[in-house]
Amino acid sequence: MNRHFKLFAIAFTAGMLASGTSCQSMLDLEPHSAVSPGSVNSKDIEALRAGMYAKVQELPQRESYIMFDLFGGNLTTKSSVNSLDLINSLSSALNSIVEAQWQGYYQALMQVNNVYSIAQSLSAGTQRDLVMGECHYFRAYLHLCLVTRFGDVPLMRENTDALVSRTPAAEVWEFIDEELRLAVQNLGAPSAGYYYLSADAAKALKARVALYRGRKTEACELAESLIADARYDLDDFDKIFRAKSNKELIFAFSCLTSDNSKISVSALFYSYNHPNSGSYVYRPAGEVMTLYDDGDLRKEISITTLDNLDFINKYPSGQTGTDPMVISRLAEMYLISAEAQGVEKGLPRLNELRNRRGLANIYPSSEAKFIDALLEERRRELLCENHRWYDLVRLGKAVEVLGIQPYQTLMPVPASERSANKNLTQNDGY
Repeated sequence: MNRHFKLFAIAFTAGMLASGTSCQSMLDLEPHSAVSPGSVNSKDIEALRAGMYAKVQELPQRESYIMFDLFGGNLTTKSSVNSLDLINSLSSALNSIVEAQWQGYYQALMQVNNVYSIAQSLSAGTQRDLVMGECHYFRAYLHLCLVTRFGDVPLMRENTDALVSRTPAAEVWEFIDEELRLAVQNLGAPSAGYYYLSADAAKALKARVALYRGRKTEACELAESLIADARYDLDDFDKIFRAKSNKELIFAFSCLTSDNSKISVSALFYSYNHPNSGSYVYRPAGEVMTLYDDGDLRKEISITTLDNLDFINKYPSGQTGTDPMVISRLAEMYLISAEAQGVEKGLPRLNELRNRRGLANIYPSSEAKFIDALLEERRRELLCENHRWYDLVRLGKAVEVLGIQPYQTLMPVPASERSANKNLTQNDGY
């Protein structure tokens, strides 16, 4: 088989079975096509769950976690002063980083769908509900990653070896909504920590999707339900991004070095002369270095400078290891609630977040100025957490702010996928 994964070009496989159930061993497991879902029982499910988390975490590869920062003007290369140069280099159907994400998300979906098929055969009860809820969440999350990048994408309700066509984005969004509804219904309250899924994680992602789709009342209600929950609070940045116990995280991938994780995002950000050391592939764009006031409590954790070189400082491991990758945290819920309510009712939430980060209140005089201020606050708060590009795209500001062409509000379908599947069309402009 070609060394590149080709979407839907391989047959259905049953899942990842191996002796032992520890996360440490699951990253090395591979599917065994000789095992049918019907032969798996409840004693195997913990190993399958661990494998599912590992594959969703690992397969899209490390740039997937900062792709909206790469495309969104937050980052540039070490040899360029212009973030648009990086965006243009990524905007190619031959780009390996874009290709790896398409392939990785669909590979992960195959694994999730395998576990989903197996879980359906389990006896009714708490274990079945948990596994089904996790599958529903991951199916929503992975399709969300795809539809926000590529627009129309093949909807993968179940694994198939057919050469399928792209599904209209509207239908994919409807599927995401339904999967998140089922995830909330099946998942329970947080009990195993924020590196495992819970109903709260599903609500947080559901709030994001509702905001993206313009359902502002729903987005606000979901976000406010988490803000009001005593289990969560806005916490210090050094706790959130230095792997310390905190009340801010709702769900994150652990990306543990001890689990053989390859999600070493921080190695891309530091140079050899920094104590953390790294390959310095990407550096913060010039305007990112002026985003933070001196009194902003996020500044030192978010960015730093050494020997006249600027660095993203949020993920500190460098070449020494890996760092957790945040998917949902409480600050995003404040920003969702603020945006959904608009300037009149949402400004207090925005200012509350600013106050907790060491900044004074602001008083934008119109809805348009409020949205601009909120976008800048999202940029400061969520730097290198995979939000910036799609924030600009969904609010119709990407072309003006980034200087891109209209077609670059979608990413290209990889040429290798279209070569393997003639039913896949390309996005306009590529």
